[in-house]
Amino acid sequence: MKIGELSRRTGVSVRMLRYYEAEGLLAPQRTGSGYRDYGPAEEETVRRIKMLGAAGMTLETIQQLLPCVRNNDPAFTPCNALRRILAQQVGLIDERIETLNRSRSILADFLASVN
Repeated sequence: MKIGELSRRTGVSVRMLRYYEAEGLLAPQRTGSGYRDYGPAEEETVRRIKMLGAAGMTLETIQQLLPCVRNNDPAFTPCNALRRILAQQVGLIDERIETLNRSRSILADFLASVN
């Protein structure tokens, strides 16, 4: 499929797909005339990039994790860095949750005092 079709099917802009390619996250085949030719594997890779991004991971972290998830199995395939990276990401999410809980508490206290 061409890049526009991949964009439509995944909800990721053509510009972002080109960026993923430039960053080494995607490596589509090329037609004889030089057009990008994406297949089901690239579509699945884009979906996984979106899923990892939605979990709060940066593209740098996704680049490290992606080799562990490049297969047809929806689960992660263990690789050396997987546990370390996932533990770091869980820690970062825990920190964000703690910060949000503190902010919520401050705002709730303020709201109670103005009522």
